[in-house]
Amino acid sequence: MDAFTVILIAVAVVGLWVVLIYNRLVKNRNLVEEGWSGIDVQLKRRANLIPNLIETVKGYMAHERGLIEDVTKLRVQALDAKPPADKGRTEGMLGAALGKLFAVAENYPELKANENFIELHNSLDEVEEQIQLSRRYYNGAVRNMNILVESFPSNLIARSFGFVQAEFFQLDDASERAVPEVSFR
Repeated sequence: MDAFTVILIAVAVVGLWVVLIYNRLVKNRNLVEEGWSGIDVQLKRRANLIPNLIETVKGYMAHERGLIEDVTKLRVQALDAKPPADKGRTEGMLGAALGKLFAVAENYPELKANENFIELHNSLDEVEEQIQLSRRYYNGAVRNMNILVESFPSNLIARSFGFVQAEFFQLDDASERAVPEVSFR
């Protein structure tokens, strides 16, 4: 083999290596985007249930207007929040407010027996579980992406092609990390 052939083979190997790492980075970036989409869908499902919950609760809890207004205000803020950190903070506050709403609802036996309230409660339980699963999937995809972006030698390719670390979706306050207890059975 002459020197030209060796150089040609080396360039081909390096080129193949760059393509493989680039494709892994693209795949992981797409998994992060897919994970975020899953979280977004579940958060919108929860946000869409809240107006029905508020309407059901209003008639029974007229003197709890401040709490109902807080939930409504936090729902709007949660829908408007964009980056994962902001979304996590506002969703955490919304979850805490919903938890308070359900805790106060325990003082209203007629409300707890209301069929609409029970249905909404069950739907919110299901959505909260789906949010938790979506968050785990997303954060796993973010972890894998960030490992590729940070570790050598893939960090060389990531930096060259503008790949950046993704942001985890987490709640700021440890008390907000708990799923609100909404069981009335």
